[in-house]
Amino acid sequence: MAAAAAALCGGLLDYKTEKFALTRNRRVGLLHRLLQLAVLGYLLGWVLVVRRGYQDTDAAPHVSVITKLKGVSVTRAKDARSRLWDAADYASPPQGENVLFLVTNFIATAKQAQGTCPEPESLVTRRTRDIVCWVLHSCLGFLKSPSVLDGMCTEDVDCPVGSPVVHGNGIKTGKCVMFNTTHSTCEIYGWCPVENNTLPRKPLLAEAENFTLFIKNTVNFTKFNFSKGNTLQTNDPTYFKSCTYDPFFNPSCPVFRIGDVVEAAGETFGDLALLGGSISIRIEWDCDLDQPTAQCQPRYSFILVDRRYNFRTASYYWDSQQRPYRSLMKLYGIRFDISVHGQAGKFGIIPAAVSFGTGIAFFGAATVVCDLVLLYLDTKADFYWKEKFEEAIPPKGKTEAAAEPQWADQDIRNAQ
Repeated sequence: MAAAAAALCGGLLDYKTEKFALTRNRRVGLLHRLLQLAVLGYLLGWVLVVRRGYQDTDAAPHVSVITKLKGVSVTRAKDARSRLWDAADYASPPQGENVLFLVTNFIATAKQAQGTCPEPESLVTRRTRDIVCWVLHSCLGFLKSPSVLDGMCTEDVDCPVGSPVVHGNGIKTGKCVMFNTTHSTCEIYGWCPVENNTLPRKPLLAEAENFTLFIKNTVNFTKFNFSKGNTLQTNDPTYFKSCTYDPFFNPSCPVFRIGDVVEAAGETFGDLALLGGSISIRIEWDCDLDQPTAQCQPRYSFILVDRRYNFRTASYYWDSQQRPYRSLMKLYGIRFDISVHGQAGKFGIIPAAVSFGTGIAFFGAATVVCDLVLLYLDTKADFYWKEKFEEAIPPKGKTEAAAEPQWADQDIRNAQ
């Protein structure tokens, strides 16, 4: 028991130090060099060049976005007459923000007044018919019968007074009236005549393809007290009126042609303008502040998010008898969502030290891997193990050597 305790205490008090053994194993030597090259490539290529691990970064810039749409178009719809459209008419909101809407098509219902009229077909069926007419490029008398299930009737009891028409346009008056020669619907109290639902075969504002969108973007990296804008610093007052963005020939111009934006998003303007859609404009900033500030430039990308986008709006007025009227517009168009992302980096002692320390640690890991291969996987692992791990026994002094024979004689006498 005492011997076991002494051995345990001796093991706890042992000290191990490294011993370097040179081995002529070409396979392990080649593995070691390859691992070192891989670590060196990772440190120089990925950490320092690609990720710029020696830099302190700011990935939360303060951003500002101002937009302006420019262009003029004339529409000649049968029920809307000829109308001139400029930026105040087709752009919403007018003040210009990171989300804006461009009108490319519309359905107008003029001179609506509050009164009674028959309930027409359902809004759900109208949307279906709009899509079918768009695909076939012709309506061919499609859905001329009423199809509001809650609005169809055969007698007055089918139209309870005060009940709203589900998916309809007003409140039932209690009367069942003729919609056409073959169908009857409930009479409603609402804005009459009810909303026009004839979708044009082609977008009425087809000229919007040549409209321009001006995007002024400024980013401010407060951590480094650095700000930059996407507009070119020039003394030419006509530059922004004549330039158009091109990713190769004119990347510094923040004026975008609408047709080019739609095409870059992977869609044709004619198809998207008819029923509307949504496009995301993403602005990316990646600024290396250790380089000249002129190299800090934004990158633009355009993504089609959704097809079909519309909403309704109305303008109200009164006649000479103070009767209220309104003109209802169902607007189709392209919604632009502008998002800004970015980061800036500048040399910092702490991130540089961390990156270099990580690289040195990986160099040590390469040695550990080679040791494991040499001591456990190689065919001569036992030999290398004995050469690497050796117990060091210090030489005995003169006093210990002289006392040793006396201890030996005493042991012999005790044994006798």
